[in-house]
Amino acid sequence: MNPPYETGPRAVTVRPALSQDLDAVLAIRNHAIAHGTALWTDTPQSRAEGEAWLGAHLARGSAYVAEHDGTVVGFGVYGPWKDYSGFRHTVENSVYVAEGHHGRGIGSTLLAVLITSAREAGLHIMIAGIESGNAASIRLHERHGFAHAGTVREVGTKFGRWLDLTLMRLQLS
Repeated sequence: MNPPYETGPRAVTVRPALSQDLDAVLAIRNHAIAHGTALWTDTPQSRAEGEAWLGAHLARGSAYVAEHDGTVVGFGVYGPWKDYSGFRHTVENSVYVAEGHHGRGIGSTLLAVLITSAREAGLHIMIAGIESGNAASIRLHERHGFAHAGTVREVGTKFGRWLDLTLMRLQLS
């Protein structure tokens, strides 16, 4: 793969993430924790937790950021779906776009890079676990060829309500 990728009239560049991107990525993650249902936790990620999390993705080469005018406006990662060796060819993706930058194709560009990277890494299946009410994320994944694999009802809770998890899958090889 030959990143960076540039897209659209308001050029966004997607490149492999670096350890220096931690603060920007952590800000986007913690905003999602505080204000959304994409991450099913109520506890913001600390800097130490963020370093460990991003470090694992950097070691695998599975983290990317989207930049606009030198500012990180989104990130995407993929990582092991389950820790058991039988799942070693299956990964789960996560794509996040900074507040105020939605609707510009950033998430789509990041997801396309994740899919290409996972294919080039020889992986077989990419999974997306999406809060069932997140229609935009479900549509995004459908546009990239993901198929609905099932919905698990009321498996999470946040903001005082039960959340359903929609599972989607894409065959990479």
